[in-house]
Amino acid sequence: MAKIGFIGTGLMGQGMVTNLLKAGHQVQVWNRTKEKALSLVEKGAIWNTSAQACSQDVDYVITIVGYPKDVEEVYFGTQGIFAGVSAKTVLIDMTTTSPALATKIYSTAKDRGLQALDAPVSGGQAGAQSGQLAIMVGGEEEVFQKALPILEALGTNIVYEGPAGSGQHTKMANQIAIAGALAGVCEALYYAKQTGLDPEKTYQTIRTGAAGSFQMEAFMPKIIAQDFDATFYMKHFIKDLTIASEESQQRNFKLEIMEAIRQECQQVQAMGYGDQGTQALYHYYQA
Repeated sequence: MAKIGFIGTGLMGQGMVTNLLKAGHQVQVWNRTKEKALSLVEKGAIWNTSAQACSQDVDYVITIVGYPKDVEEVYFGTQGIFAGVSAKTVLIDMTTTSPALATKIYSTAKDRGLQALDAPVSGGQAGAQSGQLAIMVGGEEEVFQKALPILEALGTNIVYEGPAGSGQHTKMANQIAIAGALAGVCEALYYAKQTGLDPEKTYQTIRTGAAGSFQMEAFMPKIIAQDFDATFYMKHFIKDLTIASEESQQRNFKLEIMEAIRQECQQVQAMGYGDQGTQALYHYYQA
């Protein structure tokens, strides 16, 4: 069993650390808010006082934090991972962040005799808890194979996508696909209500046909019940779509549907719903 330093014990990290512990790994944790890690300490995780300390004398360091700026600080800060990590450690960033930052981490790691993978995930809090995440991995294939037993404690669909940054690019494609599907669910439900249909009956009717989707199953019942609690934050979804937007602009191609939905999400955040789940997009139609 491996020794793992795990940084980021929020909505996703809670379930992921629990599954690593269940798999028999020794896990030490750090989070900026210690209270969010205490339940994991009760399960057997070891608390550390900084990202630097959490990265020392381990086989793997796994990170899943909020924004690219958080990834930058966690890896390159004065008390960050590169300030404490031992040689030959494998670094696995599972945050959804920019492909350029993933490449920077990979290059810095290689220069220091370390190995690095970018391995963003899809599946939300439920997937993290059940150990059924989809994991998209960029880096060297040899390192991917080495880390695969660790990743198998966290996910079921684990795919090597290509060189450093490829995992993040795949996650951008994932988020773009979600944006369209989620907006379709919200608009369909809004149409049903506006035309006097029974929302629940409409959901039960269309969910088994060609319109059925993961987004419909996950969120249409929640919207009908006015349940906007987060399994994945709207503010983080906006962050992801913004990264995709920046990547497309750098390469001079358009993502018109995604851009429209990104702007709708930003308006929802401006209404004060950024800490709700992605199903909060429905507020845009109610405004």
